Parts: sequence; structure tokens; C-alpha cells
Amino acid sequence: MMRTRPLKVALLGCGVVGSEVARIMTTTADDLAARIGAPVELAGIAVRRAGRTRPGVPEHLITTDAEALVNRGDIDVVVEVVGGIEPSKSLILSAFERGASVVSANKALLAKDGTELHAAAAEAGVDLYYEAAVAGAIPLLRPLRESLAGDKVNRVLGIVNGTTNFILDKMDTTGAGYSEALEEATALGYAEADPTADVEGFDAAAKAAILAGIAFHTKVTAADVYREGITEVTAADIASAKEMGCVVKLLAICERAADGESVTARVHPAMIPLSHPLASVREAYNAVFVEAEAAGRLMFYGPGAGGSPTASAVLGDLVAVCRNKLAGATGPGDSVYTRLPAKPMDEVVTRYHVSLDVDDRAGVLAQVASVFAEHGVSIDTVRQQGRDGDASLVVVTHRATDAALSATVDKLRALDSVRDVASIMRVEGE
Repeated sequence: MMRTRPLKVALLGCGVVGSEVARIMTTTADDLAARIGAPVELAGIAVRRAGRTRPGVPEHLITTDAEALVNRGDIDVVVEVVGGIEPSKSLILSAFERGASVVSANKALLAKDGTELHAAAAEAGVDLYYEAAVAGAIPLLRPLRESLAGDKVNRVLGIVNGTTNFILDKMDTTGAGYSEALEEATALGYAEADPTADVEGFDAAAKAAILAGIAFHTKVTAADVYREGITEVTAADIASAKEMGCVVKLLAICERAADGESVTARVHPAMIPLSHPLASVREAYNAVFVEAEAAGRLMFYGPGAGGSPTASAVLGDLVAVCRNKLAGATGPGDSVYTRLPAKPMDEVVTRYHVSLDVDDRAGVLAQVASVFAEHGVSIDTVRQQGRDGDASLVVVTHRATDAALSATVDKLRALDSVRDVASIMRVEGE
């Protein structure tokens, strides 16, 4: 029998995602009620500025007083899609104190203060769900937290930012430069007016922190994630990747150390072979590989951003927490018990693609090779092209630590025969 008293929802934020959440809640109210077992009522929508036209959003629900909305005594669930650290954090904590569960899409906040928020939710006996914080519509966090709860996850590797994937894809398929591809991404709405969070890797790093924390049952914050963006990726890098049968992607990589004593989380551009499934992820799509001991390799793929896809994840969480409310229960919370340290990037082992501009004369290759050998960096392949006294030397290494490669590059720059270290990029997926 369906409960007649509705569960009341406060929506914080009515931008691209929030307006879509409001629209779906309004137009599919009967279906949501049937799935949950009780009606769900949108009780109010907090925005920064009133007066804007918001198609499909009931104007009488709009308020600029988010604090008053959250602190109403009849709110059962707060949906936070504002973003940023404050006032979102304070509003979420207030919701917990009032006994309301929270659904959030705020990756920056969760990557910074997720452990604190989980503890506050547990103390209040309410839920904190945030599927929409990573990879848009792709069901990813719940499978990690629930479906793989009995397994041991060793690695999470994927594309988790649609903006950067779109830019790199356009550079690869059309020959566009970085600036040109960014301009197209902005025109299509994939990039913000200020794209820094995306192109410098901050967005992906926050998502990597969340993924690593859930996968490895340890505390990982955005500050623990090594981060490089795509602003330094050039057309020459894209061309070099093609010559190697590779493509360049911005990857989020979270790994458990072989000895089980530490974890790494990193975000950076990397060359991956065309044979790897991630190489075929086009446009603004996301895809994530999860490698577990018993389950093996799992791949999650789909739209990673946008109003409708992200709203889908928000609504999925909303249904789950509302069901929990009716049952007088809460879902799985934070599962931090391993407390593994995050290994610094200097100790991370990977392969490298190093492009050098050198003098085109006898002995240069031997000189360069001796520098790699001096620092214990083994060379896999070398490709050299020379013309009119100048030469391009491309070295692909076997696996080496970041510290060893950095020392090698410093020594190479000191050689008279090396005019420039044109680019350095990691090679993954093999």
C-alpha cells in the first residue's frame, strides 16, 4: 500500500542539472511515486538569483534563501547541485542535523571533505549519496561500493572528463590545435566560459580521489592526486601518438600497490594504443575500467556530463534514499578501514614517450642513450629523423619511476647536442 503523505525534497541549485532534475520530478511524479512507494514533492528550489526565466520550473518554488529552505522541519531529502565548497558544505551539514538525507553531485566538496560528511551523515542516521559526482549518467560508484563489495579492486583507469576528451578527440580526428578545439568545445557547450577546472585536470582529479577512496577503502583527497592538464598537449604530440599507433587521452588512474601497502591516484595525458577500448571513446563520452581480483576487468561507458545524463544519476540516488527513508534504514556509507598512504608521483612506475630536438650528427644517439642508461631508464624503441643539421629523436622507454625519468631529462637538457626536450608524455594501456 502506498503511503499518502509525500516525501518532501529541497533542491539546491537550478542550473543545467538542477533545472533538469526539477523538470523530471515534475513530469514523472506518478512514476517516481510508484517506484518509491510514496509521493515525492518538490518543496522548494534555492537559487542565487531570482527573476530568471527557467522553463519547466515552477516559479512559486523558487527562493534565494537556501538556509531557510534546508532548515524547514518537513524536508526529507536535500538535493545539492550547486557545486563548490561553501555554502554547499554548511548546507549539507545543516540538512544532516535536521534529519534529512542528501543527494549531491558535488565532486569538489566530496573529494575534499567526503570523510567528514560521511561521518556527519552516519552520526545523524541519514544517507549521503553522490552517484552524479563522477561520470555523469554512468552507474559507477554504486557498483564499486555495493556490487564489488565482496571483491578486491586493484585498479581503476578511465576517461572521466567529457570536455577534455572532446578537445583531444578533435585534435586527433581533425588535426585542430588545442585552442581551436577548445573554441569548438565552448561553442557546443561542452566547455565553460572559464574551462580551467576541466583543461587543467582539477575536475578529473576530484573524481579520481572519490574513485580511489571507494575502490580501496581508504581516505584519498584531491590533494593526494597527481595532476596534469591538457593545455601543453600539442599537434606534434598527437602526430607522434599516431605514428606509434596510439591516441592521446586524459586519464584518471587509481592503483593499489603490488604489496598492498599504498595507493596511487593520478590524472595526466597519456598515449594509449588504438587496440585499447578507451582509445575508441569519442566526443564528450566517459569510460572507466575497473580491475578486480575475482570479477576481472569491467568497463563502464556512457555520457559523462550534461543536464539530462547527470540528472538521471541524481534521480536514481533520490529514489534510493527515499526508499531508505520509508524503510527506516540507510544505505551503505563510508567504508574507510585500510588507511593506505598515497604514494608520491616520483615513485610511480610507468612508460614514457620523450621527444627531443637534437643536432643531426654522429654520436648524438649514443650520447642520449648513455644518459638514459646512467639513470637506470631502459629504452624500448628509438625513432630518429634528420634534416639540414637538425634532428628529431623520439625515445619510448620501458617502465621507470617518475623520479628516474625526471633526472634523465634534467641531464639531457644539459647536453650541448640536445637543443630542446620538445615533449614528455606517459604511455599507458599496455
